[in-house]
Amino acid sequence: RAGTDIISTVEFNHTGELLATGDKGGRVVIFQREPESKSEPFSQGEYNVYSTFQSHEPEFDYLKSLEIEEKINKIRWLPQQNAAQFLLSTNDKTIKLWKVSERDKRPEGYNLKDEEGRIKDISTVTSLQVPVLMPMDLMVEVSPRRVFANAHTYHVNSISVNSDYMTYMSADDLRINLWHLDITDRSFNIVDIKPVNMEDLTEVITAAEFHPHHCNLFVYSSSKGTLRLCDMREAALCDKHSKLFEEPEDPSARSFFSEIISSVSDVKFSHSGRYLLTRDYLTAKVWDLNMESKPLETYQVHDYLRSKLCSLYENDCIFDKFECAWNGSDSVIMTGAYNNFFRMFDRNTKRDVTLEASRESSKPRAVLKPRRVCAAGGKRRKDDISVDSLDFTKKILHTAWHPNENIIAIAATNNLYIFQDKLNSEMH
Repeated sequence: RAGTDIISTVEFNHTGELLATGDKGGRVVIFQREPESKSEPFSQGEYNVYSTFQSHEPEFDYLKSLEIEEKINKIRWLPQQNAAQFLLSTNDKTIKLWKVSERDKRPEGYNLKDEEGRIKDISTVTSLQVPVLMPMDLMVEVSPRRVFANAHTYHVNSISVNSDYMTYMSADDLRINLWHLDITDRSFNIVDIKPVNMEDLTEVITAAEFHPHHCNLFVYSSSKGTLRLCDMREAALCDKHSKLFEEPEDPSARSFFSEIISSVSDVKFSHSGRYLLTRDYLTAKVWDLNMESKPLETYQVHDYLRSKLCSLYENDCIFDKFECAWNGSDSVIMTGAYNNFFRMFDRNTKRDVTLEASRESSKPRAVLKPRRVCAAGGKRRKDDISVDSLDFTKKILHTAWHPNENIIAIAATNNLYIFQDKLNSEMH
């Protein structure tokens, strides 16, 4: 089928040594970072394919006559606890836990089997030998360990592993469920915003995430632009949030599109756990958990599109869901845009930059040069790109930042770009 190789999620593991991508065809590709070699000091940071496997297959729901896509919506790694790695992957309905392990030895010298593995005639065995492990080429084995199914009526948009490393949650449009990683046949419903009468439906859940350090706290965002922080110690069903983060609307800026563009497409806790980063259609916002009334910082991602909302509504781009990411020290945030552009904002210096993920910029050791978009009717400088020439089919929705180094992964349709800042820890 066309477009099955379009990347739909990107995620580094907790050390940054592995990077997983999921695609529309239900495949997961894991990349591994190469160790640094003495002879080639620049070789470190190269990520090469480590393993590829089919995570989900297309299914058909016969009760509802609905096709269930195999597209991978999210991947989340579990922190490593032994030699194997574990990751969760989900499509619209079913979450799976995968084990990724290495084998570089094989047993040889069995007493009852010959070299080809056929059982020997016992009467021919005259002496016993101790089987030995012989080295062999490295094999990466991926096996499904758990399948968490049948818990979501609506489409799963988020999964998040709790800091207790024993539980995780999955969120769909109207409900959030809490799972134990060892138990597949039941989950606990912790948020349910479904109205008794579906005609009264005014908002849906768009994303959800656990706090990085407090296992009782989680946040979820909504299509109305609100964030709700919930505490599982207060009640089993967290329909009553502990905190509601919402920016009051400016009445003078109200338009037909206000509600659509205020929908939060992604929410991420900072590594410190003190802040929340959210993305809506035109902006990225940083919120302080201690201040619910308004965001601490608001960054304009592509304000030049404000005059183009009509055509973006007509071509459905206004419903695109852009993700956002923090760098390892919570000082820089990153999010995608159109024309294969992505944006970075330095929270300390207030500098921002627009970079492009393209074939030209991805030659090894090429330096990314900042791009500028000039609004319609504005004065154009050399190298500026006019709003009218932006390609809206080339969108960067999925990005990831290495947990502690300046390495970023950018998914541009069916290409994965990995950029590394070699010289300094500044963002430029």
